[in-house]
Amino acid sequence: MRLATIEVGTAVGRERRLCVRDEDRDEDEAGSLIDVTSGHTWLLERDGEPAARDRATAVTPPEMNAFLQRGERALDAARDVRDRVPAPGDTDRGEHVRTADGARVRFSPAEDGVRLLAPLPRPNTLRDFMAYEEHVRNTLGEPPEVWFDIPVCYKGNPDTVVGPGATVEWPDYSDLWDYELELAAVVGRRGTDLDPAEADDYIAGYTVFNDFSARDTQGEEMDANLGPAKGKDFANALGPYLVTADAFDPTEATMTAEVDGETWSEGTPGEMHHSFADIVAHVSDGEPLRPGDVLGSGTVGEGCGLELGQFLEDGSTVALEVEGIGRLENTVVDADGG
Repeated sequence: MRLATIEVGTAVGRERRLCVRDEDRDEDEAGSLIDVTSGHTWLLERDGEPAARDRATAVTPPEMNAFLQRGERALDAARDVRDRVPAPGDTDRGEHVRTADGARVRFSPAEDGVRLLAPLPRPNTLRDFMAYEEHVRNTLGEPPEVWFDIPVCYKGNPDTVVGPGATVEWPDYSDLWDYELELAAVVGRRGTDLDPAEADDYIAGYTVFNDFSARDTQGEEMDANLGPAKGKDFANALGPYLVTADAFDPTEATMTAEVDGETWSEGTPGEMHHSFADIVAHVSDGEPLRPGDVLGSGTVGEGCGLELGQFLEDGSTVALEVEGIGRLENTVVDADGG
C-alpha cells in the first residue's frame, strides 16, 4: 500500500490530507489518490454508522504522524478505503464519491490545485545513518572499526523536509552543492530496547530520501570533530510515497539518481552493511522509538557527487527513483539569486 500527503485548495484555504494510492489506476488518471479520512467516513455513512466523520477521524486522522500512532487499525482502515471506495463511473450516478458533508474523496496528483507533499511533512525525528561500506571508503577512506560494530548516524532537522517537485534554495554560505541517493525507513510503533529479530515489525514503511549536502560547509564542521549540522540541515527531501512494509522489499529494489536527465548513480538497498532491523534496534537501545521517526540508510556507493567528482549547479534538477516507491524530483537554485 502506498500512502501520500497532499495539499488541496478548499473554501477555507489550503488543507493537507492523507491519501492512499489506488494501484488499479494509472497515476495520471483522475481519482488515483483516495482521501483516507473522507473515504473511511463515506464507508461508515454507507453502513449507517452514527457520527461517521468523528469516528473516521479518530481512527484515520488526516496527518501522517497521528495516523501512524493509530497502528494496524489505521492501516487496515486505509486498505479498506483503497479496496472499497468506488472509482468515478462505478457509482449509480457516475459521479465522484462525496461524504454527507460534501467532502470530496478522490483526487489526482496531476490535477490543478493538488500538490503532492512529502509523505511526512514534519517527521517526529530525523536520523541519517551511514550503512554502505563503498560510500564510506569512497568519501572517508578505510572505515574505523566502530563503523563495522554499530550503525552510526547524525540527527537532521525535521523542520526542513521538502517533498516531490519542491524547489530547494541553496544557502548562501555554501558553494559546493550535492545530492545523496538514499532509502529511509519510517517507524510505525513505539518501542525501547528492541532485539534485531523483532525490529522489522516496528517499521511502518519506506520512502525515498535525498539528503542534500553543502559539502564545503560539512567539511569545515567535521574538521572540528562535530557535525554535520549546517551542511545538512537546510533541506531533506522525502517522497513521493510511504510504501508499507508488507509491500516493499528493502533488499532488492533498484535505486537510481538522475541529474538533468543523465543517470549519475545506481545501487540497491541490499548492499547495506547494517540492515534496517539493526538500525532500529540500535536506535531503540536506551531510548524510545516513536511513530513518525525517520531513519535514513545513508548513501549508496557512488550515490553522490562527492564520490563522482561532479556537483550540482544552479538550476539542476535531481530525480531519485526507487523501484516500488516512486520518483522524487527536486530542482536546486541559488537562494540569493546571485
